[in-house]
Amino acid sequence: MRAGLLAVGNFTAIGVRQAVYMLISLTIGMSIREFARAWAATRLHDPTPRLWGRLTLNPKAWFEPFGSGLVPALLAVLWAVGVYVIPAAYAKPAPVDPSYFRKTTRDTVLVSLAGPIATLALGILAGFVVRGGASLPAEVFRFALVLTYTSMALVVFHLLPIPGLDGARIVALLLPPAAREVYRNADKYLPLFVLVVLFVFSTLVLGFLTALTGALCNAAASGDCQRALLF
Repeated sequence: MRAGLLAVGNFTAIGVRQAVYMLISLTIGMSIREFARAWAATRLHDPTPRLWGRLTLNPKAWFEPFGSGLVPALLAVLWAVGVYVIPAAYAKPAPVDPSYFRKTTRDTVLVSLAGPIATLALGILAGFVVRGGASLPAEVFRFALVLTYTSMALVVFHLLPIPGLDGARIVALLLPPAAREVYRNADKYLPLFVLVVLFVFSTLVLGFLTALTGALCNAAASGDCQRALLF
């Protein structure tokens, strides 16, 4: 049996390496995403992220035990046994105060899009590395592929209209004031929403999310990302 396929129970060497690369990719992607949100808010005259020490790439600034620790760990176990559920993570709520914005609606949208745009750019850059696969060491290619896929997964995940995520902040702007307040206050239930989406209603939701993530990854890497992950 080849070394890469050595297995202990359902765990394989390749699966464990993929899981480790996924966790590293999530950390990189989330660090860039949270920095981008803080930078965008600061540029739009909100000093709160800087005052709270969030204008940094240091993961300690945004790490949240459930969303940045437990959820990625559970997904890593699945990846280690060859079940490639789309990577997902979320951070501590960023300290953004819209009252500082000169144009509240516009600037809220810009800050909400800053994170997904940053992770999209990361995925595109990693995808360019993947395109040079024939000339790359095998593990460099594999990591770049996982980084591309993970970055695109973060784009898709954070644009979901789930309270606490960027998509919900944009959707909230379209609601009447009373409904908007209720919708935003529901972000306290974000851990429950994430568990439901990723693990309870997975067959109903993940098919669509996986297809969208795969399409973005394929476009960036010029190939079939999901198929490539299996080898």
